[in-house]
Parts: sequence; C-alpha cells; structure tokens
Amino acid sequence: MTSLGLPPGIRACLFDLDGVLTRTATVHAAAWQEMFDAFLRSRDGAGFRPFDPVDDYDAYVDGMPRADGVRSFLASRGITLPEGRPDDPPEADTVHGLGTRKNAIVLEKIKELGVQPYEGSVRYAKAARAAGLRRAVVSSSANCRDVLVAAGIEDLFEVRIDGVVAAERKLPGKPHPDTFLAAARDLGVEPRRAAVYEDALAGMEAGRAGAFGLVVGVDRVGQAEALRAHGADLVVGDLDELLGDAP
Repeated sequence: MTSLGLPPGIRACLFDLDGVLTRTATVHAAAWQEMFDAFLRSRDGAGFRPFDPVDDYDAYVDGMPRADGVRSFLASRGITLPEGRPDDPPEADTVHGLGTRKNAIVLEKIKELGVQPYEGSVRYAKAARAAGLRRAVVSSSANCRDVLVAAGIEDLFEVRIDGVVAAERKLPGKPHPDTFLAAARDLGVEPRRAAVYEDALAGMEAGRAGAFGLVVGVDRVGQAEALRAHGADLVVGDLDELLGDAP
C-alpha cells in the first residue's frame, strides 16, 4: 500500500464528501452564511455581526449534522432557539427550521452551479479500488447521494453513511466516531484497518476517537496545524499527493 501512502494492514478507505471528494464545502459555507446573516439581521437589525464563512464555518458547523451546526453556531452567539421538529418549514425560527432554510439554499446553489469533484481525490479513489481496498463515503449531508450522482462518482464507493442513514440508525454525527465506525462495520473491516480522509476539524476528532489506522487531513483552506492538533496523522493539500508511483 505504499503507492497509496498507507501503512501496512489498511484494508479500507473512508472518505468525507464535502471538501474531500467534491468542491461543495464552499457552497455549504455560502449557504450557511446566507441563512445565518438573514436570521441575525432580522433579530439584531443594522447592528448584527455577520457569520464568517471561514472562521465561523470551520469552528461551528463544518462536518457536523445540520441541526448540530445550527445549535453550535447559535450557542457561540449566546442565542437559544426552540428545537422544533425535523419537518419544520424554513420560515420557522427553530433549530430545525433554520436547518431546513439552509438546506433549501444549498440545494438551489447546487442546482445553479452543479457539482465538481476534486480530480486528485477521484484518481486516489480509483487507485484504491484498483488496489482492492474497500471504499465508503461518510458524510453528515442528507444530500450525499444526490451530490455523488451529480459529480459522477457514486460508482466508486461500496457503502454510503450519510445524514439519512445516520438518522435511520440513530447515529450521532461528527465529532463522534459513530458514522465512520458504521462504515467500517458495513465494509467488514476493523477500525484499525481503515483510513479516514477528512477536511473538517470535527472529522479529525471523529477519526481520532474511533482509533482508526490512519487519519488523513485534507487541507483546502490553510489550516494544516489545526488539522494536526485535532487528530490528523498526516496532512495533504490533495489526495493525489499520496499516490506516489500508483497508476
């Protein structure tokens, strides 16, 4: 496995979606910003402090299930809202209502802009398949399958653990390791024989907490040190940096 940058004994690759496989992390950050800024402006008026699509996104919402992201960011501003229900409409000022509002925005942006995969990650996933490694996508997004299909890469992965599956199985999201552990279990691989590929700090923590064989941080935004501090064993700018002489 040296041509894939993996230690001996690794038998599976568990990939995050947004920011690792597809160029959708910036779309999600823009959707969070649009939703939170509208909410904060209606609440605080002209004196509102906007959502920062880099710092606030990385610290409070990146990699988390939608409702957890809403709670996390609002708590950072000292705001508490009623939980509401998962089927709350987007106009409801509840945790789930704001999450629904954000999801509507991101779906519109994806429809408008399309989905582009990171070609280096696609090459890496294809090399992993050629080497006989098991492969899964692990994402907090409920739109994971639609994004994979839009990017043309769904066939590269045998297992998908996403927001829909996590809700069905009642799995807590990242930074808890449960979704990654479920992916390894579905692939029939022990965690110590699986590698995790993540770009979010919450994903690093999940990889470390799950005692996986390798945790790879993918640094798209210049946060290499933070990725290491949160659990990355190594950090790359793109996954094809790990390929070496692999075809």
